[in-house]
Amino acid sequence: MFLLIFIIFIYLFVGKAPKAEKIIWAIDFSQKHALDLGLDWKETYQALIQDLGAKDIRINTHWDLIEPQQDQYYFEDLDWQIQKAEEEQVKVLLVIGMKTPRWPECHLPDWAKSLNKEQQQQRILKLIEEIVKRYEDMPSIVAWQAENEPFLPFGNCPWSDQSFVKKEVELIKALDSKKREVLISESGEFSFWIKAAKLGDIVGTTMYRRVWSKELNIYTSHIFPPVFYWRKAQLIKKLFNKKVVCIELQAEPWGPKLLYDSPLQEQEKTMDLKQFKKNIEFAKKTGLDTFYLWGGEWWYWMKQTQSKPEIWNEVKTLF
Repeated sequence: MFLLIFIIFIYLFVGKAPKAEKIIWAIDFSQKHALDLGLDWKETYQALIQDLGAKDIRINTHWDLIEPQQDQYYFEDLDWQIQKAEEEQVKVLLVIGMKTPRWPECHLPDWAKSLNKEQQQQRILKLIEEIVKRYEDMPSIVAWQAENEPFLPFGNCPWSDQSFVKKEVELIKALDSKKREVLISESGEFSFWIKAAKLGDIVGTTMYRRVWSKELNIYTSHIFPPVFYWRKAQLIKKLFNKKVVCIELQAEPWGPKLLYDSPLQEQEKTMDLKQFKKNIEFAKKTGLDTFYLWGGEWWYWMKQTQSKPEIWNEVKTLF
């Protein structure tokens, strides 16, 4: 047993990954998160595309915004986001389902919270059907993401169900006449991505470097080296012939409180210009070639409300 552990350790922690020939730097966007930061979400979205020059974006849909009342769908805001992407020739990864990025992770509308699990799942499949049918002909959408880290017990979520994620993927594929790929994401540090690889066409991983540990009640820096991600990605490629991309590269703070409840001094304990540059250099050494930066709304908040445009300007050099 000791020998096996030693071999696994050497495989995951020793060595260097080859450099990617070309890296795609992409960005993540949540209308709800921009609003929670007190921003004009349309202004923020346009700035990410037009000012920063992002050409690849992950748009997070939120169930409670799209179906605030049962069977009453509100698509005006999402239509606007997709249309702007079309106009600017931006490639969109669209996240759909119950659990999509940003707190509280599972974005159930109030009317759905009292439903039982089976009823909630029926409504989620109906939501997915409405979204896929509405946007399947939009060229800007290059892939779908079904749920966000659906196997990770994080956030205010009523349940986790791997078999249901399988149903979601099957439904998306059945509805989408363009046969786009479906991405499934898992934790970058605490998973081998096997479940995601079995269900999805693309595997999405997260990559966080400095965070607040709720369990230890301290700030911690992850010990995993760049080759850790590369070797796991190679394993997924050999076993499943699936590509691994980073759908969340930490580029904003992770503290004991949500961003909009945290003082700036506290935020800068886990993210400032120096830490941002370190995370970018770390990402380059993993051998992966696609990174969705996590924190665009926060950079804009820093620039507009705190007169701190340093990270915003640094991101411009990537795009």
